[in-house]
Amino acid sequence: MYELRKAPRNLYTIIRKAVERGSLLGCSIDITSSFDMEAVTFKKLVKGHAYSVTGVKEVNYRGRRERLIRIRNPWGQVEWTGAWSDNSSEWNYIDPEERDGMVQMEDGEFWMSFTEFLAQFSRLEICNLSPDALEDDRENKWEAATFSGSWRRGSTAGGCRNHPATFWINPQFKVTLCEEDDDPEDNELSCTFLCALMQKDRRRYRRHGQDMHTIGFAVYQVPEEYQGHQHLHLRKDFFLSHSSCARSDTFINLREVSSRIHLPPGDYVIVPSTFEPSQEADFVLRVFTEKHADSEEMDDQITANLQDEEEISEEDVDENFKAMFAQLAGEDMEISVFELRKILNRVLTKHQDLQTDGFSLDSCRGMVNLLDKDGSGRLGLVEFQTMWNKICKWLGIFRNFDLDKSGTMSSYEMRLALDSAGFQINSRIHQAIVGRYADGEAVDFDNFISCLVRLEAMIRSFQALKQEDGTVELNLADWLSLTMSG
Repeated sequence: MYELRKAPRNLYTIIRKAVERGSLLGCSIDITSSFDMEAVTFKKLVKGHAYSVTGVKEVNYRGRRERLIRIRNPWGQVEWTGAWSDNSSEWNYIDPEERDGMVQMEDGEFWMSFTEFLAQFSRLEICNLSPDALEDDRENKWEAATFSGSWRRGSTAGGCRNHPATFWINPQFKVTLCEEDDDPEDNELSCTFLCALMQKDRRRYRRHGQDMHTIGFAVYQVPEEYQGHQHLHLRKDFFLSHSSCARSDTFINLREVSSRIHLPPGDYVIVPSTFEPSQEADFVLRVFTEKHADSEEMDDQITANLQDEEEISEEDVDENFKAMFAQLAGEDMEISVFELRKILNRVLTKHQDLQTDGFSLDSCRGMVNLLDKDGSGRLGLVEFQTMWNKICKWLGIFRNFDLDKSGTMSSYEMRLALDSAGFQINSRIHQAIVGRYADGEAVDFDNFISCLVRLEAMIRSFQALKQEDGTVELNLADWLSLTMSG
């Protein structure tokens, strides 16, 4: 949509390219009151009326190039009577061959100079169609890529750049501009693309008192050190040190926002977002390019840096730890799930800086299953020592990412905390983790430990069962054995 009083200086080129690509163009004259509606101006233009733009052409007129635009009145009767109208004298100065087919009398379609168009009309709207919407075999079509995504509180709803702590968590999409335009504007090497962000299903939510979210997007050039990476979700540090090279004109509560952007060939990341964090919605991001461009959603590959567990024997265990274990384990010298829960919750009471509801039986059962090598359902001395070392290591990570020292970790920072613990996950898995282990947007210590235990257990199980092609094949008994013990 263009306000013609503030039209970009390359608007004529934009219109020409849109017409060549089968786009739909409409223009209108604003009204100042209800009395203006359908009022006819001195030169036979109708206010508040929907006109369509059907063509543009440059002609030789008195020794210079004149830019013309063709407009259609759907009524088919009231036509423009100013310069370049059907009966105007300007046509007498045009070569007959060039004029042939341009003027059709009383058909509702008329020409006017582009300068006059900007002066007479108030607004131009362009609807760009994807290639599958065009039935003809025209050479000029937009190349189009469509992505569906969502903003979810605690995992992918990071808000705009005004919120640097969470902005990076928004979905990210990469577009590679491969070929420059045939006729670059301003004689610069550039690629033209249209970016359109639409929020979905908001009419449905309006019945429940929810309106459109305020949405927009920002575009960043991918620096050399990140180019060629197949799986990458840019982190907070990147956005703190890099400015956007383009963005939507404004964040606004419309169903769709779109911008026309010119950038040199290269790799770019588009980050769509709501204005405020934690606002949930589904969206569609569409990228239209004049020439071929590669595009993909950017996200991390799931990996786990699980170091081989250190082989220790009872002789390696500190004597003080042995004495403590003997006191806790009782006569059988093994710690059950119930005893483990009692031990861990007793330890937690001594850490006043940690917010926690205490470890549940399910959490403790997961710890036992992770380290129970002999299948007894209990932990011996060495197994308990190994588990204790893990908890101490993960406690350090938790405290590092509890930035405000509140005793809980932000769900947005949890993804970085998992990275630090050796688990790289994508947005889909992060969303599932937040849904299971976060309370709103906060993760307490026991849930953090439970998450890490389950992640490690499931990944180790997968790695043990993985075949050469990277997949796992299970029968029902294997599946039940795996899931019932998890």
